Amino acid sequence: MAIASAWMAKKRSRAEPSFLLRVRWRALDVAGIESLLGRGVFCGATGIEPSSLSGKRVFIVGGGNSAGQAAMSLANFARNVTLLVRGETLRTGMSQYLIDQLRTKANIRVETNTDVHFVIGKRALRALCTSRNGIKSVARKADALYIMIGANADTYWLPGDLQRNQDGFIRTGRSLFASGFWDEDRSPFLLETSLPGIFCAGDARDGSIKRVSSAAGEGGMAVAFVHQFLALTQESKSSLVPCQLQAEEKHSTPNFN
Repeated sequence: MAIASAWMAKKRSRAEPSFLLRVRWRALDVAGIESLLGRGVFCGATGIEPSSLSGKRVFIVGGGNSAGQAAMSLANFARNVTLLVRGETLRTGMSQYLIDQLRTKANIRVETNTDVHFVIGKRALRALCTSRNGIKSVARKADALYIMIGANADTYWLPGDLQRNQDGFIRTGRSLFASGFWDEDRSPFLLETSLPGIFCAGDARDGSIKRVSSAAGEGGMAVAFVHQFLALTQESKSSLVPCQLQAEEKHSTPNFN
């Protein structure tokens, strides 16, 4: 879940959360998987407490940083964690420091050039079948399968001039400079979008860490940035010289003569 905080209008003296956004984790097109969602198969790293996986066999589909971080966390509880990666190497989508950390865990196994073909289970996941380099395996016992192959943000309904990346994630802060979508004289706040005074926090933000704790932390930061923005706006208004203020007041006063 993501929260965008907005400065609602010039006449208001405060800003408030205005949108609740979400991301849709991509799913695998695999036989039997839909009926097991939430019953041992999970999209993303949420859905089950890691401590409940004590002594269990866990599989993670994905080769990015999120998959690597999940593997490190779950390996503290599970009997073993198998990372299933379609590509030839983890280096394509995962940071080197994380690859090095995975090597320190004796109960983490990485299988590259691997695909999931089907899953087995009625009321809960029981097994899955994979293929590596085109060679299918026999059914492998599995207690949990996490699908971490990316996500798309549900931001299509937001204003068109709110800049997003190709997957719909909202650009903020430095990424606006890199993309050339910031025209203000000042630098944008870290969580500020291409619309000055509109802030985005959580999963729907481009470059965010897809974790509940990270989203909560960004939410708190966004509130602080909103107050800074309002203070900056007020300071800008008070810096007008008296003649400017008089001119504006004269222009806005109706003439009844």
